[in-house]
Order: sequence, then C-alpha cells, then structure tokens
Amino acid sequence: MSKVFIKRNITVSLWLMVMFLNFNSSFAQGYNHAWLLGYITSDTLMRLNIDSSNATLITEIRKMPFQETEGNISDKNGNFLMSSNGIWIANNVGDTMPNGSGLNPGSAATAMKQMGLPLINGNIILPMPDDTNKFVLFHQTFGDITNYATEIFYTIIDKTLDNGRGDVISKNNVALSGSFGYGMAACKHGNGRDWWVVAFNNSAGIIHKFLLSPNSVQYFGSQNLNVPVYGAEWAGQPVFSPDGSKFAYRHAYAVGSAVFQNLRLFYFDRCDGSFLLDTIIDYNDTYVGFGMSFSSNSRFLYFDSYLHLFQLDTDSLTAPNSLQIVAVTDTAPPFPSPSPPFYTNFHTMYLAANGKIYITSTNGVIDLHYINFPDSAGMSCGVNKNSLHLPKFVAGSVPVHPNYYLGRKIGSVCDTLTSINDLTEHNFKFSISPNPTSGIFKIIYLLPQNQKGVFEVYDVTGKKVFSYNLPQWSTLQNFDLSFLGSGVYQCLIKSNGFITAKKLAVIK
Repeated sequence: MSKVFIKRNITVSLWLMVMFLNFNSSFAQGYNHAWLLGYITSDTLMRLNIDSSNATLITEIRKMPFQETEGNISDKNGNFLMSSNGIWIANNVGDTMPNGSGLNPGSAATAMKQMGLPLINGNIILPMPDDTNKFVLFHQTFGDITNYATEIFYTIIDKTLDNGRGDVISKNNVALSGSFGYGMAACKHGNGRDWWVVAFNNSAGIIHKFLLSPNSVQYFGSQNLNVPVYGAEWAGQPVFSPDGSKFAYRHAYAVGSAVFQNLRLFYFDRCDGSFLLDTIIDYNDTYVGFGMSFSSNSRFLYFDSYLHLFQLDTDSLTAPNSLQIVAVTDTAPPFPSPSPPFYTNFHTMYLAANGKIYITSTNGVIDLHYINFPDSAGMSCGVNKNSLHLPKFVAGSVPVHPNYYLGRKIGSVCDTLTSINDLTEHNFKFSISPNPTSGIFKIIYLLPQNQKGVFEVYDVTGKKVFSYNLPQWSTLQNFDLSFLGSGVYQCLIKSNGFITAKKLAVIK
C-alpha cells in the first residue's frame, strides 16, 4: 500500500470524525468584532477587526465616512452585517441598503451628509429579541432649530432580504418626541432577552427608558435622577457596566471661562429599569471631556478631559486612591499626528472585544491611544499613548457596542423566560474552525456571565500541550499551534466550574 493511499485514508477518517463530533455544534456571538475608521472617502479608509486576543488593521475602499456617530454590528459568527453614520445605512458590502438613505430627517442631517453626524453615542444597533434575522437601529440627530435632539428614532432591518445583504423594512419611527441630550446607551434586560435603551432630557436631569422586546419598541416612562441641573450643557458618553449593574455619565457647565464638571454613578436594576444614585464626584479640570468606559470586569470606570485620563474604582469609592489620573496628554510639546496643528489628545473611548479600551482624539489624527489592562488599578492599567499608528486620518468615531453577551439575571424576579433546570448547566456554544486544521484555527465560545476561562489542548496520551487564559466577556480567539503534530487532540474550555470539550484534528 502506498504512502499516499495511507495518508488519504487518514485524512478521510479525520474528516469524518470531526464532522461527526461537530454536527450539532453551535456558534457563540460575535456582534462586536468590527470598528470602522476614517472620514475622508476620497482616500483609503480602515477597519479594525478585533477578537479576544488580536486587533487586525486592514485598509479598504468604503463609501461611508464616520465622525463621532457610528453604529455597526456583525452576526453571531463575526461576519459583518451593517453600519450607519447617522445619515444612511450600509449593508455588508458597503452599499446603501434598500430604503437605507434619509435617516434622521431634517436640515441638520442634510448639512452633515458628506461626513456623517458628529453625535457621540448617536447610533446603537441591537438584535431583535427572538428573531435572528432582524435588527433595530436606535438613532438621533440635532434639532433643526434647537441644538438638542427633538426625537428618538428607531429603524428596523431584515438581514435576509436583498439576497442576504439586508433591507430596511421600517424607517425613522419616532419612539419619543421631546428635548433630548446627545447620546444613548443600552443594556440587556434581566430576563436575558429584551433590551433597555435610555436617553437623557436636554439638561441630563431626567432619563427616558425604552424597552425593546420581540417585534416591539415600548416607551417605558422617565425617571427624575434627583441630581443637580445646571442648564443644557452636559458632556460624556453614557455607559452601562458590562455586568449591567452600574451606569455612569458626566455633566459639565461653564461660568465665564471656568468649566465645572462632575461624574454621576448609579446602580441599575435590569429587571425594572430603575436607577439609584450611588455618588456624584466633582472634579476640577480646565478642559472639558467626553470619553467614558468601564473596564471589562465592571470595576474601573475611565473618563477623560482633553488633557487628563482618569480612573475611578467604583467598588472602593471611599479608598484614598479611588480616583486617579493615569495619563496626561503630551502637551510639551504636543504629540503631532501627523503634524501641527493636528495633535492627539483624549476624546471618545471604546471597550473592545479584546478587553482593551481604545481612545480617540478630537482632531483628525493618525494615532490612537489604548489602555492595555483596564482591569488593573492605577498605573498598572498600562496606558499606551499614541501607540496604535494608522495609515490614514480618523476622527472621534467609536462604535456603540453594548454587552451583547450579558445573560439573564439568575434568580431575580424577572428571570422568568428560562426553566430552572438550566441553572445547573452552561452552554458554551463552543466551536473550532477550520477543523481539521494544519494548526492554525479559531475558537468561538460563550463564557458564563462575568467569568474568566481557560482553553486547554491535550494529546492522545492525556498530556496538556497548550493552555491559554480567556478574558471575561471574550467570545473569539485565533491560535497558531503549528508545533502540533498530526493527530486528534482534545480541546477543553473551563470556566466557573463548568467544562466543555471538542475534538481537534491536525493534519500535516
């Protein structure tokens, strides 16, 4: 028997084994793996594809530019689906979706159509509960006469239409009319299915609540937050913590040349959508700021001014060093990106799928900052200023990606959609591809809520040949294990006392 015949039989056997083992496998979510960058459409634009361990920068020709307003989403396998800059909706190949033009009707959007809206958190795209084919875009714009927004809109997209490229089936629906501040935020309901979406009134003293449930957007009323109100000037990205238990935003007002700012931190009840004030922290800074993000472990809250980057330990507010400055903009001389007068500073923030927090600048620049270890206290969080160099200009755009992977609030009064039998098990939705492989593959998975994990590979003798720690909220990893010889390996994911296994076939 020839060697070629033997190898072919081994290959066929391995293929059959893997097909049998993975026949019923399902995939974890990958809604938040893309970040579209760039605002000069006459030039090459960029995209960051981010998984749990890597951020891969690619350049692309794209029709849609972005200023601060960016909504995008991929499917549960990480395949890009759609994006919006507040002016129109692009499909997965970058073309205008049918019925996707004319978002946010009015003169403000018309005036800004060349570059997109500059509204922080002005777009949020959410999967429709109990419908894997539909998505809902919540959006807002500037008022035509007033500076503040006068409507909260929502638009519904069906990804299966137009030959799988998506089609807008309902557009510019008014969820509520009124006077709204800029920026929205979203958090999974405690039942693990529905979504809370919130927006402020124009003075940021009242918060409006919307509930996205299967095929329904319902206005759920407003709540007076019982905080000081200083007029219509306020700043900051409103953010929920990844575990859904906290909410934060900032307020800023000016008296002459003096700028006064404070941070408001709340407890959030995912069942009834209520907010309970935890603390208000006044901080002095001669520069206003907008960016804000929680760390992936929901403990540390980062916020900035143009000059300073702050870290707040939300679990130890009374500790002496609970509020620290962890970075200062390079001001003497400023860091040119690429040349004067275009300098980097601190602006919007984005907690990415790899657990890092990326920070933009207010100027059109070619460098991003990032926080390498946001779950670590103080200077050990590892702020890298001007460290992600880009080939083209970017503005302050970051996508709004809430924690799509947050599950139900187990044991709560709203934990009513899942049987109690599920409480003793966890579906990791673990998959490996390609499988068989030469040693280069990716894994997709879903960890228990707010838990870290570990990925391990064992050979046929039971010897552990590889191990890798999986961060909280991570869902995807790419591996190059080319050192593995041909054979079948056992791959395990362990987390919070749960374990799941898959076979991996390596063929050389």
